[in-house]
Amino acid sequence: MTASSSQPLNSLMVDAQWLAHRYDPGQDSFHFLQLPRARHGEIPFLTDEYIGQAVKPRVIRREEAIAAAPLPAPLHFIFHSAYCCSTLLAAAFDRPAIAMGLKEPVLLNDIVGWRHRGAKGPEAARALDHGLRLLARPFSAGEAVVIKPSNLINPLIPGIMAMWPSARALFLHAPLDAYLASIARKGMWGRLWVRDLFGKLLREGMVDLGVAPSDYLGLTDIQIAALGWLAQHAQFQALTAPLGERVRTLNSDALIARPGESMTALARHFDIAFSDDDIAAIVAGPIFGRNAKTGADFAPGQRERAASEGKALHAEEVEKVAEWAMLIARNNGIAMDLARPLFG
Repeated sequence: MTASSSQPLNSLMVDAQWLAHRYDPGQDSFHFLQLPRARHGEIPFLTDEYIGQAVKPRVIRREEAIAAAPLPAPLHFIFHSAYCCSTLLAAAFDRPAIAMGLKEPVLLNDIVGWRHRGAKGPEAARALDHGLRLLARPFSAGEAVVIKPSNLINPLIPGIMAMWPSARALFLHAPLDAYLASIARKGMWGRLWVRDLFGKLLREGMVDLGVAPSDYLGLTDIQIAALGWLAQHAQFQALTAPLGERVRTLNSDALIARPGESMTALARHFDIAFSDDDIAAIVAGPIFGRNAKTGADFAPGQRERAASEGKALHAEEVEKVAEWAMLIARNNGIAMDLARPLFG
């Protein structure tokens, strides 16, 4: 199926309401879905689960889409290791005429999946570069675009930053013990998710922590979660020096404790012109006051209480695994505090 004639291709490509949603390597085409800006704010992720599948996509071949695409907006990234308020932070960049945050666009996952199925490097790189260009279509002139990919995309960070030399990035993470407690309290689905993530990190060659592969099946779910966190943290640590001024790092505890300072520093890092009033409105508004994934309001101190209760409920398991993981970190030279902090 090709793009419908109901809207000319050139008109569609300059309209950011037509989200570049999926990439089909078999047809070398992008699927576009019409998604108004307000709808972006209502859903936590740009996935089929939340967008819905009732809307028929417009299918446009890659070369045609790129030929008709406008010049990309300034593009920046929030890379993360999961469960660290990254969705909240991306949502905070929805400020009309200034910036827009995109939360886990699926076409990037499509390209990772294609790589895992044997895509050739140059082909996958071209699709990735073009996919990012199609995501960097602003809703209005002068807007920057901030993409928060799924952390499945982390193996592609070096390539993404090389392709987009003007892009800047934030490496966002939760403290190790908080991350482990988050996984533990999410029950079976959280534990399945970390094993799936670990398998993908293994496939990308990102796990080299001195644990014999023959031992992996004997590890608990929370140990696997810890190894996945360490592998991602090691990658962030290794990339801070070569990326230099283009990257800053942030701990989610610091973000929640100092939201205004975090937003001010990050806007400056991304060269996004938030005023003091913009920052104040973001911090006092609903984005920092609700669960970014469910939309439920947070009562004062609720985040902190939930984290504390989660740690207490799974204290023995989390503490033992954290101690084990810290030993692995020391043996591999992985620092808990990353260089190039956003502020401090």
